[in-house]
Amino acid sequence: MTKFTDLNLNPKVLKAIEEAGYETPTPIQAGAIPPALEGRDVLGIAQTGTGKTASFTLPMITLLARGRARARMPRSLVLCPTRELAAQVAENFDVYTKHLKLTKALLIGGVSFKEQEQLIDKGVDVLIATPGRLLDHFERGKLLLTGVQIMVVDEADRMLDMGFIPDIERIFSLTPFTRQTLFFSATMAPEIERITNTFLSGPERVEVARQATASETIEQGAVFFKASRKDREASEKRAVLRALIDKEGDACTNAIIFCNRKVDVDIVAKSLKKYGYNAAPIHGDLDQSQRMRTLDGFRDGSVRLLIASDVAARGLDVPSVSHVFNFDVPSHAEDYVHRIGRTGRAGRQGKAFTIIVPKDEKNFEDVEALIQKEIPRIDAPVRGTPASDTPIAKDEEKPAKRSRSRSRRSERSETAPKPEAAPKTEAVSEVAAAPAPEANDKPERAPRNTDKPRGRGRKGERENTVVGMGDHMPEFIALSFEQRRAG
Repeated sequence: MTKFTDLNLNPKVLKAIEEAGYETPTPIQAGAIPPALEGRDVLGIAQTGTGKTASFTLPMITLLARGRARARMPRSLVLCPTRELAAQVAENFDVYTKHLKLTKALLIGGVSFKEQEQLIDKGVDVLIATPGRLLDHFERGKLLLTGVQIMVVDEADRMLDMGFIPDIERIFSLTPFTRQTLFFSATMAPEIERITNTFLSGPERVEVARQATASETIEQGAVFFKASRKDREASEKRAVLRALIDKEGDACTNAIIFCNRKVDVDIVAKSLKKYGYNAAPIHGDLDQSQRMRTLDGFRDGSVRLLIASDVAARGLDVPSVSHVFNFDVPSHAEDYVHRIGRTGRAGRQGKAFTIIVPKDEKNFEDVEALIQKEIPRIDAPVRGTPASDTPIAKDEEKPAKRSRSRSRRSERSETAPKPEAAPKTEAVSEVAAAPAPEANDKPERAPRNTDKPRGRGRKGERENTVVGMGDHMPEFIALSFEQRRAG
């Protein structure tokens, strides 16, 4: 069995590894470190939680042990898709460089530019950054990338998914052509093939697991749930989540709960707090200081449930996460692998549960197709009604109710007795017999019959009413009838 002592690492690096409690490298580390130490480009593919970060930090530290950094010209560059992942990589460098005099700088959003510029001005051996903040410093004229000897793109597929392709290509163009490039990713999307063909020179491909597979140390489960009514789906789905947490009991020491949308992260966190759960949200709209406090609380155990968007799906290295709950099925199947990879790390056992509502079934089928296995189904601890027995939701009944009410009104109108039209001769004779009003007199208005619709005539004259005349008949009509009779 290969040990770290067999990998030609710097003795001071080996001492730090031993003090950290590690002796045997993971498969991705054993496969990637030797070619990286030889100065070759490396394309590493392995599922989350297998030690990819150490696969490039250890050889980088060994190669950078000789030499000295110059002001504003870092000797190496590590690009990360999120602030949390960048901070995690920086922590790894702190652990493994404790016996070496190497300097580093962390360039991420939400932190003062001035503090970062002071570190860059002194000169750093390792620059760890997110693409946006790195280019901000470059455009300010505070940073030069012509001295980069080693460049790392961590979680390369996530970088592409987040729309960083133009930024990545620009950063590559700013670094020397002779640089050493290391790509590490959990999945190998077709777009990455183009990037690697463009920017890597004869890379050593290290793939220690089938693409997009979940670790075997993770027990997975799927809960298919259908709400009793459409308008109750969100609240009943949260009830299922709470029931799953309660069902695991003390075995659920801590957990990450993933939602697709930031607004749902806040809603779920607020709901869990309302029911007495120790929960806190984390997503991209929160201040960086608040995000770091929440992560620190989750690491030290003061926060039990971390409700997160996919910003925390990668780079959150807490080895002892016992559970992962997917409140929503991810839109991209690859994200499922990264989410559940937060548990079952470093050889530990973990559990991952996913709640599937009818609208998410297609996305869930994509997940099973990606990982090439069927996820075991489990019964929902709480649900509205069984999926096969669920009545039609009220929202779906409303159009039928409206149509029925319209039909009832039409039936009533058809069955209601209609006023019979009076014979024309009777109407004429009655009108003719009416006395003609004086010129200055107002015709006396009959009281309105509130029980009858307006425009139906005077009370007691329903059947002999001339429809359309109202309560008042103009004088000239009566006169014309009289003249005709007289003639």
